[in-house]
Amino acid sequence: MNNLKKLGLTALAGSLAVTAANATEYSVTGDAILKYASIDYPAGTEAQNGKGLGVDTDLYFNASGETDNGWTVAFFQAANTDGAWSNSSSQVTIGMGGLGTLKVNNKAGAAGNGIDDVMPAAYNETWDGLALTTDNPSFFGSSTASGSVTYSIPTQEMMGLTINASVDIDPSADVGSTTAGSVNATTVSGKAYVLKVAHESGLEIGAGQETIENGKAVSSSSTGADEENVTAYAKFSSGPFSIGMQEAYANAANGAADTEATFWSVAYTAGDFSISYGESTTANHALAGSTVVERELESVQATYTMGAMTLGAALAETGNAGGTAGKTYEETELSVSFAF
Repeated sequence: MNNLKKLGLTALAGSLAVTAANATEYSVTGDAILKYASIDYPAGTEAQNGKGLGVDTDLYFNASGETDNGWTVAFFQAANTDGAWSNSSSQVTIGMGGLGTLKVNNKAGAAGNGIDDVMPAAYNETWDGLALTTDNPSFFGSSTASGSVTYSIPTQEMMGLTINASVDIDPSADVGSTTAGSVNATTVSGKAYVLKVAHESGLEIGAGQETIENGKAVSSSSTGADEENVTAYAKFSSGPFSIGMQEAYANAANGAADTEATFWSVAYTAGDFSISYGESTTANHALAGSTVVERELESVQATYTMGAMTLGAALAETGNAGGTAGKTYEETELSVSFAF
């Protein structure tokens, strides 16, 4: 190829790059959250008790553009920059107009994981931030949250109803996403189905089913090698008040203990001020009929927003912590967050 042709191709490539850049929208936002936490767990270790003051900083990157056929392509990444840089959430979304939406969930973002706990809250979920992960009732959708793809139908509007439906497909369930061109060494795959229906009166109902296929033979002492999780919820909002209830059940594989969770909460919002009270319970049901001990979480929360600054507070208490009768776990969290 002679130099004249090389020069012409280089100029063409440069003009195309400029055109593409002009057609693409970019934005970077972020927040800084100052948190004070106090934990009282008499039955826990020394590391599970005490007080602490820390800062959590995050950056959010968004880019979006449009293809020649009218489809849209959007990229999102949330990066936790507190200490070591980490990718806390990232997705690529392809809007196909009347054909629906396709989203690749590199890390989190799947439809199933999005309804793990949708109860109204002023600050966060009842279980958010708790050190006792065994008391976390938000198990639905976690197996297919990352390294999966989500297809959503176009939003349907009819007779005052808004209907959304999605399916998540994960070729390597229970394993995080991999780098491009690599594979995960697992035979486990999963799917999740989500349906949400909202009415203009303020009522919303939703349900989901998640199946995890373990790809192995059934053991002699089990009821099945695969797993199934289900959840259903109902929420109602009227003026400043919101109330909701949700249930979830996990049917474990190979005779392991099944898990049942129940959530409910009520919230009130007046202008920049919000307050809420919520409860959630978690119980395990083993095939052998062992004693079931419910873990009971309660949380009172409040937030007040002044422009780019938000003050938040949450008081949480767990009864029968860790599944042991009589053990308690208490946590207090105060925060000041700045959006920029």
